[in-house]
Amino acid sequence: PMLEELRNLKSVDEQRAWFLKYVVENNRGENPGHPPFYAGPETTRSAWKDVHIKAVIDNYLPGKFTTLAGYEWTAAPKAGNMHRNVIFRDLNVPDMPFSALDSNDEEKLWAWMAEQEKKGSRLLAIPHNSNGSKGYMFEPVDNAGKPITAEYAKLRSHFERLIEMMQIKGNSEVHRKFWPADEFADFENADSVASFSGRTFKKENFVRWAVTKGLDYQAKLGANPYQLGFIGGTDNHNGAPADVVEDNYIGSHGPADGTLKDRREGEIDGWIKAKESNPGSISGVWATKNTRAAIWDAMAARESFVTSGTRIKVRFFAGTELSGQPTDPRAMVEQGYKSGVPMGGTVSGSTKPPTFTVWASKDPDGANLDRIQIIKGWVDAKGEPQDKVIDVVWSGERKPAKNGKLPSVGNTVDLQKATYTNAIGSTELMGSWTDPAFDPKQHALYYVRVLEIPTPRFTTYDAVRNKLPLLKDVPATLQERAWTSPIWVSPQ
Repeated sequence: PMLEELRNLKSVDEQRAWFLKYVVENNRGENPGHPPFYAGPETTRSAWKDVHIKAVIDNYLPGKFTTLAGYEWTAAPKAGNMHRNVIFRDLNVPDMPFSALDSNDEEKLWAWMAEQEKKGSRLLAIPHNSNGSKGYMFEPVDNAGKPITAEYAKLRSHFERLIEMMQIKGNSEVHRKFWPADEFADFENADSVASFSGRTFKKENFVRWAVTKGLDYQAKLGANPYQLGFIGGTDNHNGAPADVVEDNYIGSHGPADGTLKDRREGEIDGWIKAKESNPGSISGVWATKNTRAAIWDAMAARESFVTSGTRIKVRFFAGTELSGQPTDPRAMVEQGYKSGVPMGGTVSGSTKPPTFTVWASKDPDGANLDRIQIIKGWVDAKGEPQDKVIDVVWSGERKPAKNGKLPSVGNTVDLQKATYTNAIGSTELMGSWTDPAFDPKQHALYYVRVLEIPTPRFTTYDAVRNKLPLLKDVPATLQERAWTSPIWVSPQ
């Protein structure tokens, strides 16, 4: 009867209210439970095995199209987003997934994952949307209120190999408020996330802070709970996870942002103003084959990167035996694997500074590249995260100013037409860098950020196509980007 009630609701507002009451509010409560129309565990098993796993099997084309068995664990205690995507290496999967309705305690999720591992499953969990976690994602204590221990750190790191950098509800790398020295920290900050459900932004919500703070735990406990590679997604609720292009974006959450008016004036229920959302991001992994096992193994090894939706490709290596300024990407990659480690790896026990080699190529259908940066992270004597952004290689003949700042690449965007040209920037960038401040006794990490030249934002395309004024409270242009997983440098 309740589902008949839902199907007979005539207005979108009535449907939203029904969904918020029976699904959202329940999920964000202290002790979420199945809604009153739940028909029992057999429906869960059927959806998991007869629908999802069957689709994974039926659509797998090794070498052409790889499907992965997985699901979203949707815990949101006190409306703090603690979601994880649980991904299996193969089809050795349980009869039933462990849902947030079984428990919204992530430590119980890891315990369940450990049980599945004993039964022969291989699985990992990917936290996402940490910018909306209300500080719960990277707390200094466990869920019993006790300080993080080495055992906790090892268990978390064992199962949580990656973290989502960006999605429709914002960029979780950094925020301009907390990283004012980073001139590119103002990218898709999604400020209005902090206007809903008390999700006030904290520096401790963001990925750069977390992976850097992990170095402090590594030094003190001998284990790092936040040794996380980077990955991305959309969280698209229209069933269109690859719909990430700014110039044809039609929204992400059905009627919430499915019209021009709603994208300009509305909100995605309980989360964000639609105009401050974005089309989301996509992931890349460097795998030996396009197969289920090889892709999962690359994810587990953290050999992954994420883009803000563009099809940039990027490689990143480190090693004390890497030498010379790379001029050929294939040779750079071969040397990187032979004499160094790729993104996601660790350089250990070196007394001399490692050399980092980087390469990126543009999206074949997109904008040219502005620059490649390396972000270094470390902790000070008090265990507080510190970071520095280094411009490694860039397009054109620009030279850093006396203060070290690289001049802007320029801007070819025509805001009246919502167009740009590739008259500036480069199609490919490649270079190397050695840290002059390297300290062999210090734990550190390094990751790459690749920037495109400026292009129109989706809100600008919407405005120009419909002969409307540009929105004044969101950027008219943006610089799409890519991030690699870090490489860690350890004294041991």
